[in-house]
Amino acid sequence: MNFEYNQDQLAIQEMAKNFAETEFAPYASEWDQNEIFPVETLKKAAELGLAAIYVNEKYGGSGLSRLDAAIIFEELSRGCVSTAAYLSIHNMVTWMIDSHGSESIKEKFIKRLSTMEIMSSYCLTEAGSGSDAAAMKTSASRKGNSHYVLNGSKSFISGGPTSDVFAVMCRTSEDGANGVSCLLIEKETKGLSFGKQEKKMGWNSQHTSTVNFDNCEIPIDNIVGNEGDGFKIAMKGLDGGRVNIAACSLGGARAALDASLSYAADRKQFGKSIDQFQATQFKLADMATELEASRLMVLRAAASLDLKDIQATKYCAMAKRFATDICSDICNEALQIHGGYGYLKDFPLERLVRDLRVHQILEGTNEIMRVIISRKLKGN
Repeated sequence: MNFEYNQDQLAIQEMAKNFAETEFAPYASEWDQNEIFPVETLKKAAELGLAAIYVNEKYGGSGLSRLDAAIIFEELSRGCVSTAAYLSIHNMVTWMIDSHGSESIKEKFIKRLSTMEIMSSYCLTEAGSGSDAAAMKTSASRKGNSHYVLNGSKSFISGGPTSDVFAVMCRTSEDGANGVSCLLIEKETKGLSFGKQEKKMGWNSQHTSTVNFDNCEIPIDNIVGNEGDGFKIAMKGLDGGRVNIAACSLGGARAALDASLSYAADRKQFGKSIDQFQATQFKLADMATELEASRLMVLRAAASLDLKDIQATKYCAMAKRFATDICSDICNEALQIHGGYGYLKDFPLERLVRDLRVHQILEGTNEIMRVIISRKLKGN
């Protein structure tokens, strides 16, 4: 077991760090306050191979590992958690097509997704079936041998009307989870519409809306995998998504810790800097320890995906539950160290607290993570 990054990983880390510092961090506050979706900046990230990180190089992907991706998303999130998180969702869709799509569908979509000529959204959640994804109502029926007709709606969709292609999990039969399929819907499809842009607590640099389907005709070739494979594809995607979102929490918490170390060294109270008070020292020590523990869990989970470990789903759920809870706490402690200044938008702390809070909800709530872990402990 080696706890050090190899030379390639160090180079990848440095690349992501530099990009975050120059292209994300200086603009993150503006994007947040003005709800700007930084499409052009995301395309710059794509030029570095960050839109198809663990996708086959044959189609324009970077051919990297899940461990590499975790390193990348931690570094990007130090610059802007919200924008890095959208990039992780886009990567999930690109990976689904690469891993389960036909040759024709790969040729049609992946090269354009890898450059972010087109942007993508992942559509699983519905208003009436959040954590119970298998209970979804959105459905598609066959129209001859050429098309599916899709009806229904999906909620809380990152990308919303800004995206160009939507990976939609929908019911193609009544066989429970085995009746779910994955269809790719393109933006110009007749009957596709969007709800209002949601006003959110955080994640404001990515637009979020409901996506509606009213008799949308989808070419039958736009299915990812086979009919009935959708739920399995969705769950595999969520394993990776949970690691990525946990890695985004690491980056946010690390940014909060770095800001706290700097602030505590400069801030004077009672004639000395506050980092000389044991109360502050203990807070900083706990934050650093908890961040390191979270990172180890995230990297273990990422490595388990690369190794195709049979326990990967458990490790991913554990990492997501632990890291998103703990890193949210770290950001909250960092705000406390900053006192009243931490509550101001002039400082990054309040944004980090808001952006990390949703990580405990999406990609499966942390309560659902506990259900998954407990089932795996029983051998289910």
